[in-house]
Amino acid sequence: MSQTAVSANRLELLQIADSVAREKSIDREVVIEAMEDAIQRAARSRYGSENEIRAEIDATTGEIRLVRLLEVVETVDLEAIQIGIEAARVRNPAAEIGDFISEPLPPVDFGRIAAQNAKQVIVQKVRDAERERQFEEFKDRIGDIVHGIVKRVEYGNIIVDLGRGEAIVRRDESLPRESFRNGDRIRAYVYDVRREPRGPQIFLSRTHPEFMAKLFGQEVPEIYDNVIEIMSVARDPGSRAKIAVLSKDSSIDPVGACVGMRGSRVQAVVNELQGEKIDIIQWSPDAATFIVNGLAPAEVVKVVIDEDAERIEVVVPDDQLSLAIGRRGQNVRLASQLTGWDIDIMTEAEESERRQAEFTQRSEAFAKALDVDEMIAQLLASEGFSTIDEVAYVPIEEIADIDGFDEETAQEIQVRAQEHLERLDVELTEKRKELNVSDELTEIDGVTTAMLVAFGENDVKNMEDLAGCATDDLTGWIERKDGESTRFPGFLDGLDVSAVEAEAMIMTARVKAGWITEEDLMPPAGEEAEDGVAADDGEEAAEEGSSGEPEAAGQDGQI
Repeated sequence: MSQTAVSANRLELLQIADSVAREKSIDREVVIEAMEDAIQRAARSRYGSENEIRAEIDATTGEIRLVRLLEVVETVDLEAIQIGIEAARVRNPAAEIGDFISEPLPPVDFGRIAAQNAKQVIVQKVRDAERERQFEEFKDRIGDIVHGIVKRVEYGNIIVDLGRGEAIVRRDESLPRESFRNGDRIRAYVYDVRREPRGPQIFLSRTHPEFMAKLFGQEVPEIYDNVIEIMSVARDPGSRAKIAVLSKDSSIDPVGACVGMRGSRVQAVVNELQGEKIDIIQWSPDAATFIVNGLAPAEVVKVVIDEDAERIEVVVPDDQLSLAIGRRGQNVRLASQLTGWDIDIMTEAEESERRQAEFTQRSEAFAKALDVDEMIAQLLASEGFSTIDEVAYVPIEEIADIDGFDEETAQEIQVRAQEHLERLDVELTEKRKELNVSDELTEIDGVTTAMLVAFGENDVKNMEDLAGCATDDLTGWIERKDGESTRFPGFLDGLDVSAVEAEAMIMTARVKAGWITEEDLMPPAGEEAEDGVAADDGEEAAEEGSSGEPEAAGQDGQI
């Protein structure tokens, strides 16, 4: 009778393990390990916590086996966990120092306290395993759209039941004026999964730009098949959005494909996003074209790009200004986020006023520096000359060809320009010396006297100082935050120095300062060889193109 009861208990133990594993969607082995751990703790409380006890549950029969581990040592200090070498060899002749001998222990009858503790251990272990399973399952789903059911709403945060896990849509990640009640179905984007003390946290969003991109991927087969690519997305959640698309197949119109027949595809996305208006824009590798498209529906007359500052000036007709800017600046802000450029919008009248102001400023500068009357200064400015350097060093014919000028007048103007630059150089040299800027910096190619003064004003006084600079220190840098760009000036702002030129100056200074050698600046031998092969291949291709069909193909491409 007793044997039958024991068998029943063993069978029940395995049934419990199977049931918990199915219910929690975790491995049966994990549940059995939790049970083993619980039995070990109960056995320690029965036989003494100083003992090293192991419990094993046979996964087939449910039999529980308890053993005490004893380490084989030469001299026994702790009898509970150690055994002498002689005694160990009586049990196992092959025993060596450092081995472990297992000593069987009789089964433990769980008391009420021990049973309660064992239950807590099992529950905790199973909960930990369940959390780990949940984290492993969802960490690979970051970037996916998931469906769930609203479980509850707490202070604007939506708790979502995903079936095999629980997620949260925080208040700032849900659309404005959007309300959910318990039991509602919800679709959202998984943007983060994190381990936290209370278990893995799955964060969902309905405002993330990628949520819109994924919705279009579900509605537009061409996007799912990678025939059309979504290049960028900008959203003002719940209000308006812009999405730039590019077709890899020239026969497919990417905008039309995303709009769908009678707008069916885009309307499905709009409905999911609570009526958010969506502008679908053709992406272009040309920044100016892309920005003009991005500012739709406003018309653009002219664009002026400043690539170094990543800014673009857009000129629109006077009656299109409010449309281009949009309500509360929404249209231009979204276009800026979409394209990655800072956009300045001005009307034709404002641009005309600014051009006139620049013309007046240049004319006054020429009149003062060259000691000429206002008419001659205005003629130089209207012909496109912007600096005294240009006037001083252009071919004499370019000045002589201006209406009303002859060669003698042109020579006189150029001489005056050169004399002005010489005087300016003398003044700047004196200022450089006052700032204690070392003469050794004049040895660096491309460094002008004006640059040396700028160095001195920013505590770059010698070769070591310049060697310690970064390119951004010289040319300035741009930081982006919340879609807004902030430009921080460099030491050489206003002196027309590119990042490549600034880097060359710094590297030359590091060589002269002994920080690096000329060899360090040379590309590795393998790269040189590859470049050489590429160059040879290019020459052969050029030779082939000089006769026969390849040249004809090239001409067709140009046409």
